[in-house]
Amino acid sequence: MKILVTGAKGFVGKNLCAQLNNIKDGRAKCYGDLIVTEIYKYDIDSTPDQLDQWCRECDFVFNLAGVNRPQVPKEFMEGNFGFASVLLNTLKKYGNSCPVMISSSIQATLTGRFGTSEYGKSKKAGEELMFQYGRETGAKILIYRFPNLYGKWCRPNYNSAVATFCNNIANDLPIQVNDPSVDMELLYIDDLVEEMICALKGQEHRCEFDGVDTVLQTDGRYCAAPITHHVKLGQIVDLLHQFHDMPRTLMIPEIPADSFAKRLYSTYLSYLPKEKAIFDLKMNVDQRGSFTELVRTLNCGQVSINISKPGITKGEHWHHTKWEQFIVVSGHGLIQLRKEGTDEVLDFEVSGDRIQSVIMLPGYTHNIINLSDTQDLVTVMYCNEIFHPERPDTYFDPVVQKS
Repeated sequence: MKILVTGAKGFVGKNLCAQLNNIKDGRAKCYGDLIVTEIYKYDIDSTPDQLDQWCRECDFVFNLAGVNRPQVPKEFMEGNFGFASVLLNTLKKYGNSCPVMISSSIQATLTGRFGTSEYGKSKKAGEELMFQYGRETGAKILIYRFPNLYGKWCRPNYNSAVATFCNNIANDLPIQVNDPSVDMELLYIDDLVEEMICALKGQEHRCEFDGVDTVLQTDGRYCAAPITHHVKLGQIVDLLHQFHDMPRTLMIPEIPADSFAKRLYSTYLSYLPKEKAIFDLKMNVDQRGSFTELVRTLNCGQVSINISKPGITKGEHWHHTKWEQFIVVSGHGLIQLRKEGTDEVLDFEVSGDRIQSVIMLPGYTHNIINLSDTQDLVTVMYCNEIFHPERPDTYFDPVVQKS
């Protein structure tokens, strides 16, 4: 399949082309029998001859070209409606009735605060042109009214508040929030690209609109990505500040699978300056070795790295409720557990040559001993709760009792 992408250097175009290239080069195996043989990338620096050739040869068109921030309002109509006319006329010139997708905007509903939007009017005109083109040629048309988009590679200080906030907070720049209670409908770029691949396979999601609200229905005239999130502006900013503070607090906010927070965190990370891609951790060092916390979570505990010098024993304590897992990744050691009130000792000899996880059972005092005379013992330690100094649930008691 030969695919024409207009606006290929823009935010959506760049992400779409990256995934189409993955499919073309065989790196994306999750799309069944979909085959991409050519990707024609049209943008402002392309020539009319290239557009001519690509319109003649393509099997599918993603029209993402458009104007978002013109110098004067009339450029909305010229850039959005005008180019769509050129594109469709070129396809008609060669009798190419392949499917055409066009990126419109929720502002094209011309509802509520969008009622006087020049941008919305230009997008609405482009939609009507597409409907007419479909009637005239029989070509399949797919009109997507995008809500607010966000994700990696989105240009800050342009037309995305999320991109601007991510960029500024990541780079310690000021932000301005006029009304934190504003509700935003947000569409993540990867979710949009997945929907566009569905459209390429003839599996698009159809919809109609009730004002600005998307109503999915199989016979809808419009198309929509099925996954969006409604989030208040203040919530977005609060999350971003938590992400910003994570190197200091080590606290990862709750980011459940398929959540907005998960998508926003990935977006935020894409704006980090290179010097923030690395940060120091606090190593608690003494003559026995070191102990370093890696990450903390609100509800799922924390992960740490423990380094024991040769011959050193650490631990010798137990917990009522807290439990841990020790995973030796380098060196040779012995982990011992003894149930409180008994003399029975459980011995687990461990080594970085065979990665195993040993559970520190509640009610069992435990230790970890470096058996090497020369090599440090390196252990990844998971604990199911964050350490609370006021209620540590940690009680000293040697595993091996002295007679």
